[in-house]
Amino acid sequence: MPDTPELDNDLLALGAALAAASEQYLETVRKVASGDAPDAAIPLLLLAASDLSAAGARLGAIVDVVPAERFEPDDGPDVDMEPLRVSLANVLEGIDEYHEVDDPLVGPQVSTESLSNDLADIAQALAEGLRHHRAGHASEALWWWQFSYLSDWGESAASATRVLLGLIAHLRLDVDDEVAAEAEFDALHSAD
Repeated sequence: MPDTPELDNDLLALGAALAAASEQYLETVRKVASGDAPDAAIPLLLLAASDLSAAGARLGAIVDVVPAERFEPDDGPDVDMEPLRVSLANVLEGIDEYHEVDDPLVGPQVSTESLSNDLADIAQALAEGLRHHRAGHASEALWWWQFSYLSDWGESAASATRVLLGLIAHLRLDVDDEVAAEAEFDALHSAD
């Protein structure tokens, strides 16, 4: 039975927006994982992670959502994201691992993380919220998205965005000195 009566219109609109953002993220990540667009993989993942971060930030800015039911409804089996994780690891081979400060507010401890793990973990959390949303459990979906955003996928999305931006910056800015000099020469003399 749908649980929308206890949610106001703003929260219902937020739930619909997060469902759409979740669908878009999952579609993009699955497309990249399929290997169909290898040249566009990094830019597509950057767009997906940053768009999702923007949508998720609204979850951190609102008061805590309280689900309508005391216990999580059984809205079907969890989606297995392991094939997605493996496919992403294959697509990102050689650039998958990165270093991360575990908690910059607590100390400087650094760990090795993985983009494919981050992206698949985000997908898992979003899919769980989508299951509840599709089943008509709007408050449970919002609660789940908010809880998992604050406890996990918000930080994973921010880390993935930063790493993907770093990859694009390296790809575009790390140019051989001779190539850069030739391009500068051509640019200066093309105005004549």
